[in-house]
Amino acid sequence: MTQPPSQPPQPPNQPPRPPSQPPQPPSQPPQPPNQPPQPPGQPPAQQPAPGGFGAPIPPPQNPGYGYPHTPPPGGAAGAPGYGYPQAPGQVPGQQPMDGPPHAYGYPTQPVQPHQQFAHVPPTQPIHPASAAPARKLSAPALIIIAAAVAIVLIVGTGVWFAMSDDGGGGRDETEVSTQGPTGGTDSPDGSTGGNAGPAKEKAPADPAAKMAFQVAQPKVTGNDLVTVPGSWVTDTTYVKSGPSSIVGYDAVKGTVLWTIPLPGQVCAASRHQSADNKTAIAYEPTKRTAQKKFAPCTQAAAVDLGTGKLLWTKSAKGTGDEDLAIREITLSGDTVAVGGTDGGAAFDLATGAQRWKPQSDAEGCYDMGYGGGPALAVVRKCGEYGSQYVVIQALNAKTGAPLSSYKMPAGVKYAGIVSTQPLVVAANVGDTAEDGSAVSDFFSIDEKTGKLKAKISADAERYAAECGSTEVEACTRAVVGNGRLYLPTENHEVSGEGLDETNEIVSFDLTTGKATSDRADAGEGYELVPLRMDGGNLLAYKSPPYDKGGQIISIDGSGFKPSVLLEVDKSAREVEDTFSVDSGEILFSGGRLYLSETMASAPLSSDRKGYLAAAFVTGSSG
Repeated sequence: MTQPPSQPPQPPNQPPRPPSQPPQPPSQPPQPPNQPPQPPGQPPAQQPAPGGFGAPIPPPQNPGYGYPHTPPPGGAAGAPGYGYPQAPGQVPGQQPMDGPPHAYGYPTQPVQPHQQFAHVPPTQPIHPASAAPARKLSAPALIIIAAAVAIVLIVGTGVWFAMSDDGGGGRDETEVSTQGPTGGTDSPDGSTGGNAGPAKEKAPADPAAKMAFQVAQPKVTGNDLVTVPGSWVTDTTYVKSGPSSIVGYDAVKGTVLWTIPLPGQVCAASRHQSADNKTAIAYEPTKRTAQKKFAPCTQAAAVDLGTGKLLWTKSAKGTGDEDLAIREITLSGDTVAVGGTDGGAAFDLATGAQRWKPQSDAEGCYDMGYGGGPALAVVRKCGEYGSQYVVIQALNAKTGAPLSSYKMPAGVKYAGIVSTQPLVVAANVGDTAEDGSAVSDFFSIDEKTGKLKAKISADAERYAAECGSTEVEACTRAVVGNGRLYLPTENHEVSGEGLDETNEIVSFDLTTGKATSDRADAGEGYELVPLRMDGGNLLAYKSPPYDKGGQIISIDGSGFKPSVLLEVDKSAREVEDTFSVDSGEILFSGGRLYLSETMASAPLSSDRKGYLAAAFVTGSSG
């Protein structure tokens, strides 16, 4: 297999979510989507020997949909209310069940797309042929998008961007990631997974938060785009990637504590950090120039967030003789795993020693990418090109050996890992999610046995989770905890109340796949975005209307009652509004809220300020 060309970064090329405030000009022009590379398949030479790395488990005779195991049929949820999800309507091999009349938030049969702009998940590409409409946009938003597109056509001709990890976001995927990245444990990094003890975030006597500090957006000229994925927080330090650097700031004052200079841009960042505050990044080995706009992302590195030290830098060979072009990097325990279009590798977090590399097999399987956090999992693609299939494996992080395997159903081309423990995967089955979110269904998998516990249908017209089109750890707006999957509904108009919009957070049981009675309402003009678990509580960000500040709320996992942990003062609303809920990073810890970007470009106008990051703190945390 030959080495593909190095992949330049891709900007967050998506239209804004429907605004609940007066329209503002975009902080940067949207970028045209690119076609992600199709990794070449390899025709099988023979059946793989059992126990080989990454070898999929042979299916049983006459396997049914959802091999290797499907759960028994589940009943419908209780009487629905506005914003409640419906239990998955169909178990593999069973006729669709009858259900209650569809209220908002209930999955339905796929509908025909409306004539509107396509939604692209944060920092993720979308296949132009499959681009389809998504969320309904207001008339002012459509005008803004049309103007931005016109600018791109003028200044961006001939420039294309390939995929780059959003740190999450993630994210994004980004994820949030990234989103910013979102996920499951009670770590402020948004790591995916289950619960970890009691809740740590407490509601203060006064949740009012002032703006503690802001970091100016880096200077960018012309059509250049700077990638700045990755943000982390410790008890004393807020850490953010900058152009060719990692910078540690005092968590409250914002003064620079340390700087790690890098020879090139940060191109990928782990959304996870270890218990002793170490994390992993990937960066370009050389600076970009006017003659060389893009550089390969080949250097993996570990960073000590407490001391501001670069612990080591390593590269790995791909399938050819050149260094692996890294697209994603993640962390699980003391293992750093990197993935690219032509291979992968794993390193020891402390020393940088290479631990293992994925091996090809007779089925032509290769690793598409990894999900980290409390465990390590991989998405592998197998089979001859044109008849490929996707396998999800739980891995031994130290050796790379598979612990279990689950073969995704036909019609799945890519998959995103939402959580590694418990193992939850998102996919766009049969390209039925036509809104660009890359999510139509979630799969709850027993990571010990590889058996499917539940398949949860999440109609993209009703639920707002997002994953990368081809990146593995870039799912946002989906959080796993308490044995449940928490999802936000799409924005919708407040019934009979004009143009203001709102949404809800609802949940599904990971064992049965059924909808629960959980429901948290955002409130008029607000949008709820789930962030992470805090023990048994769900933390969420409430993106505000134009005349109020945003909030961080904690939703009790048992009664689903919300309490406000932080509310941004209205005077800081203008700064808060410059950050994208979809493609930016959102961290909350100890009464401190941090918002940041993963991309930076030249401002559209000289009088519009841009920020790389901003911090908001309550009186009790300052």
